[in-house]
This record gives sequence, structure tokens and C-alpha cells, in this order.
Amino acid sequence: MILLASQSPRRRELLAQIGCSFEVLVSDAEEVMTDALAPEDVVRENARRKALAVAKLRPDVPVLGADTVVARAGHIYGKPKDPADARRMLASLAGGAHEVLTGIAFAHHGRVFDDVVRTRVFFAPMTQEEIVRYVATGEPMDKAGAYAVQGRAAAFIERIEGSYSNVVGLPLHAVCMLAKRAGANLGI
Repeated sequence: MILLASQSPRRRELLAQIGCSFEVLVSDAEEVMTDALAPEDVVRENARRKALAVAKLRPDVPVLGADTVVARAGHIYGKPKDPADARRMLASLAGGAHEVLTGIAFAHHGRVFDDVVRTRVFFAPMTQEEIVRYVATGEPMDKAGAYAVQGRAAAFIERIEGSYSNVVGLPLHAVCMLAKRAGANLGI
């Protein structure tokens, strides 16, 4: 059994999908969000912070922290602040490729094991009308990069190079491999 230091319903669904035994204990760690650091450094640091914050509360159980961002040309796209921000993000991502990076970290017995997974996503061009219609669904509002690959945005994804589950929010294979390194039993 592990603790998931995340409130993301997508991460819970992904762990449940592979039969992982887990409980959720949301981290109150302050996240770093800056273009001054490389995107992989941001997600690694945030994942570590989340895992360590929860591990202080429950040192007896392995804790999984995770953080996902969308990045293009070194710029990080987090969750949109409002619909106008979501439209701006989507207009910037449409018609090109970007990376989805997820930092994962297990805190266990005073040690931290971490990794970063990258997936390239190729977005089709989108008209302004398509962007407005998609944002109006509300789906983009709590997603990094303002889209959900597992939702309506799938219509605009030309292809993915790498882990699909990473784009959803948690690279499952990498989590399983990191759990082995950390000595965390996922119960699968």
C-alpha cells in the first residue's frame, strides 16, 4: 500500500486501473512554477515536495508525489486561470508539438527516489471557433495545458510519442519501476 499525495482524480483513476493499493493524503506543499527553471526541474522539485510533505505525516508508508506540466519552447503551461487563459494556451499549442512532463517521487524511510517522464504531443491546427467551443465545455479548466487527452481534446491530437498515461497525468510504467527502486509495494 502507498499514499498518493495528490488530489487529482485522474491519478486516482490511473492507479486504480492497474490495481494499485493506495490511499489519498493531499499534500499542502507549496509548488514551484517558474520559467527560470527548466520544466523537468520544476516537475521533479514539485513531486519531491509533495511526497516529502506527506511523508512527514505518515513516515511508515511509501508516498508518491507527482507533478505534470505542458511545455513548449521552454515555457511552462500550467492550469489555466480562467477561460481567456485557456483559449490563449490552446491557441499557442494548436498546430504544433509540445511536451508533457511529469515528475514522480517516492518518499520512503527517509529517502526520495524520483524520475521525470516526457511525452511529445502533436496538436492539429484549431480554429478560433473550435477553441472557444472546447473551452466552453469546461473540460480544460483544471488541466495542465488546458486540455484533456482522454476527453474531447482527443479530436485534436494527431499523435503522441511516449507514454499515454503520462499525458493523462501519471506515467504508470515509470511509477511501477520507481516503486521497485524505492521498495514500495503497489499491491499489483
